[in-house]
Amino acid sequence: MPEIMFGSRVRKSPYFEATVAAGASVFTIYNHMYMPISYGDLTEEYRCLTERVALWDVAAQRQVEIAGPDAAQIATYVSARDLGGLQPGRARYAPICDHNGMLINDPVVLRLSEDRFWFSIADSDLGLWIKAVAAERGANVRVFEPDVSPLALQGPLAEELAVDLFGADVVGSLGFFHHVSVALDGIPIVLCRSGWSKQGGFEMFLTDGSKGVALWDMVMAKGARFGIGAGAPNAAERIESGLLSFGADHDMHTDPFEAGLGAWVNLEVAHDFIGKAALSQRFERGLERGLVNVSFVGDAADVASVLPLAHPHRLCASGQPLGELRSAAWSPRLGKGIGIAVVDRSAMEAGTRLDAEISGSKFSVVVAHQPFGAAVD
Repeated sequence: MPEIMFGSRVRKSPYFEATVAAGASVFTIYNHMYMPISYGDLTEEYRCLTERVALWDVAAQRQVEIAGPDAAQIATYVSARDLGGLQPGRARYAPICDHNGMLINDPVVLRLSEDRFWFSIADSDLGLWIKAVAAERGANVRVFEPDVSPLALQGPLAEELAVDLFGADVVGSLGFFHHVSVALDGIPIVLCRSGWSKQGGFEMFLTDGSKGVALWDMVMAKGARFGIGAGAPNAAERIESGLLSFGADHDMHTDPFEAGLGAWVNLEVAHDFIGKAALSQRFERGLERGLVNVSFVGDAADVASVLPLAHPHRLCASGQPLGELRSAAWSPRLGKGIGIAVVDRSAMEAGTRLDAEISGSKFSVVVAHQPFGAAVD
């Protein structure tokens, strides 16, 4: 099998040594960093996430900080989601588009103070985009990547572990997408009730990278009685839950409406934002294609053998191309392959059967229900 060679050109997270010691066996490159995506047993990692509590190194989910007197102005201008009412201590999911209304990222935006924001980004160089926009507009801001590295606690027992770590008062005060600055044995953290799963949990935004291994070891030790396990964002769980992956399920040729994210685009606001005019035109024109959930049909062993997908695959009906299967994984809970596809409007109806060739074999998928968006606020 091909391997990734570790070197100094690609950055390592503050938790890197801890993840290697924990058995990380598969890495990807995300935001110019090594990111662990498996510890050798995806089914056990799925069970740990859905039945107990998992610890994820998601430091590659980098932050773009906008700070200064014009921070709110720039944050609002680059976001298709209205951030005007976002209060300090809160976070909001915010699709970001280019001037043609195409998605270029879909971060969660945390407001730390009146003049300070973090854009917690998916895999792209969004910081360069925001920095250029701010400079072109002559804004009085700094745009930079701070020393911030998220570590996620996810799973049904994540709340109990968080109480052990931070106390019931702190944890109890956090609603969904609320965050607060805390310290854990002197380690500085911004604790947010968030994370890329529907199992519930928290993201610990470490603000001192030198303390990464110490934080990892402390959480693992406290979590032992809850059956904690090292893991990573899980493809099967996130597809089950309707959480979209930028660059996998949609890309820079997809608008938010095609991606099912129209609820998080605020065309009614009085102020201008990048892509507003193009998005208004696209909204008026209506969908020509969109994202759908699909389920595989056929022999379970054959389906499982080709999952998770390594590449998108063309979907056809009667030989006519109608879209692409973008992501797919085997669901232990459902006992079948599930995926996300982008298809023409004519193929979006539930029950539509489509064919794909994967690894030299023919497979069929059935559209499960209407398009969905990310399950966020």
